[in-house]
Amino acid sequence: MSIHTLDNVRFVAIDFETADSKRDSACAVGLVVVDKGKIVDREYRLIRPPRRKFNPFCQRVHGIYWEDVAEAPVFGEIWPELEPFFDDADFIVAHNAAFDKSVLHTCCREFCYDAPEQPFLCTVQLSRKTWSLASNKLPSVCEHLGISLDHHHAASDAEACALIAVNGLRQNPGYLGTVL
Repeated sequence: MSIHTLDNVRFVAIDFETADSKRDSACAVGLVVVDKGKIVDREYRLIRPPRRKFNPFCQRVHGIYWEDVAEAPVFGEIWPELEPFFDDADFIVAHNAAFDKSVLHTCCREFCYDAPEQPFLCTVQLSRKTWSLASNKLPSVCEHLGISLDHHHAASDAEACALIAVNGLRQNPGYLGTVL
């Protein structure tokens, strides 16, 4: 059995923004691929959600409006382009992973695609186990680690999440065993 360390794993950090509270309403996705502790690829896409009506709260959070995504492809059109990012990934990383995993799985299911089968590592949980912070919210962890963040922009959130994972797994290498 091989020992997994940050130096011999590949993972994908993912972040979704949604148009409303339903998990099929992805309106943006950010992906960051990390191989052997280094960022090797990035992708950001706007997505046309299935409903024109955006929740005003969601719009205030991420600043994406229907007009921004009206001409964007639907998830089913971009998934064939995004799926290869997950090839050879040992796991997927997200801050509050349950949310992003549910959006990914719901959107894949809605378009009859298989979702990636890799386990998810939650950087909220990693942060709790690694640092004694007053808050483990993304901006707080980024501030603690000196990571630049444009919060609720999917590309920035995914990159921040990737960097949190790299830092956390370097400081707490045993945590990787809870995922793999």
